[in-house]
Amino acid sequence: MKNIYPAALLSTFVSIAAIASPGAHGPNGEHLDAQTSPTGSGLARLPDGSVNVPKLAQRRMEIRTIKAVEAEHLLTVELNGRIAIDPNAGGRVQAPFAGQIEPAPQGLPVAGQRVRKGQVLARLRPVSSGADRASQEAALADLQAMRALAERRLARLISLDGTVPAKDIDAARMELASLTGRERAIGAAVRGSVAIVASADGVIASHNVLAGQIVEPRDVLFEIVDPGQVMVEAWATDVTLAGRIASATLPAAPDAQLTVLGGARSLRDGAVPISFRAQGKDLPLAVGQPVTVLVRQRSVVKGIALPAAALARNPANQTVVWIKSGAMRFIAQPVQVQALDARTVIVTRGLSAENRVVVSGSSLINQIR
Repeated sequence: MKNIYPAALLSTFVSIAAIASPGAHGPNGEHLDAQTSPTGSGLARLPDGSVNVPKLAQRRMEIRTIKAVEAEHLLTVELNGRIAIDPNAGGRVQAPFAGQIEPAPQGLPVAGQRVRKGQVLARLRPVSSGADRASQEAALADLQAMRALAERRLARLISLDGTVPAKDIDAARMELASLTGRERAIGAAVRGSVAIVASADGVIASHNVLAGQIVEPRDVLFEIVDPGQVMVEAWATDVTLAGRIASATLPAAPDAQLTVLGGARSLRDGAVPISFRAQGKDLPLAVGQPVTVLVRQRSVVKGIALPAAALARNPANQTVVWIKSGAMRFIAQPVQVQALDARTVIVTRGLSAENRVVVSGSSLINQIR
C-alpha cells in the first residue's frame, strides 16, 4: 500500500503535464497552456487556431476534401461590363412622326411580355397644329369635290362609248384614280392612324407609352430584347487584350455561352470596349445591368485549381482554405488566389501538392468557435 500512492501521484502528474506543458508555444508563438474546454458535440477551436471536427459532425456538415494538384492554367482577368441589346436579336421601336398613342386591338404591351416580329403594338394617330389641321381639312374637302366631279365625268364618257375616243375615257379613269389616292393619303393623315409594329421577336424590355399620350418624332416607344441572346460590352485598359482572349464567362450567368466579337479601335472614357455575345436559354440578364466578365487569356499561370466555395475569411480578413491534417483536425491556411472562371479559382501561393483541401463545408468549419 505504501508504494501505490507515489505511483498514483506520478501518473496524475504525467497526465497533467501531457495536457499542456508550462511555456509550450504554437507555430506562431502563441501559448498552448490554456486547456480547451470541449463542447457537447466535440466541435472545438483549438488554441493554435485549428478546429476539431468529429467524424459524425463531418458527415452531418457534408465535409468533402480533395487532394491538391498543381498544374498550368490559362491566365484570367476580370473586366467590368454592361448588358446591351444585340442588334441582330433585338430592336427599338420609335415614333415616325408626332402623334397620339392609341391601344392596339389586344391592348398596349407591358415590360416582360413576349411579342413577335410584325405584331401590332400600338396605333399612332397624327397630330398637328390648328393652322396645319385646317389646311389639311380644306385640302381634303377640295379633293373630295374633285373626285366627285371626276366620277360623274367618267360615268358620262362611258355612257357615250363609241362616240368619244377611248383615250378620253382612259384619261378620265386615271384622273379619278389619282384623286382617289390623294384623298386617301390626306384622309389618313387627318383622321386615320398608323400601326406601330414590333421590329423583332423577343420580350419587351422597356415601354414608354400610355393610351392618349402625345409623342414626338424619333421618341423611343418600345425596346425589344431576345432573352436568349444579348450583347456584353466590357472595358479594358489593354488594347491588345481582345486578341489574346481564349474564352470568357459571366459570374452573373454561369450557363451563358460568351463569344468574343472583337475590340474597338477607339477609346471610350480611357478604356477600349470589347464586345461579347452571350447566348443561352432565358438568361438572367437585363439591359443596362452592370456585370463582371471573367476573361481567360491564352497565357498560362501555374497553381492549384479549387472551387470558389472552398475559400473563406479568417478573423484578420485574409483569404484562407481549410486543410485536413488528421482524422478530425482542420487547419486554416492563408492563400493567394486568382479567379479562373465563374466557379473556379487558382491558388498561386500558400498550398503545396498532396494537401487535403476542404472544398465543401468550409464555411461551416470557419464558423466553429
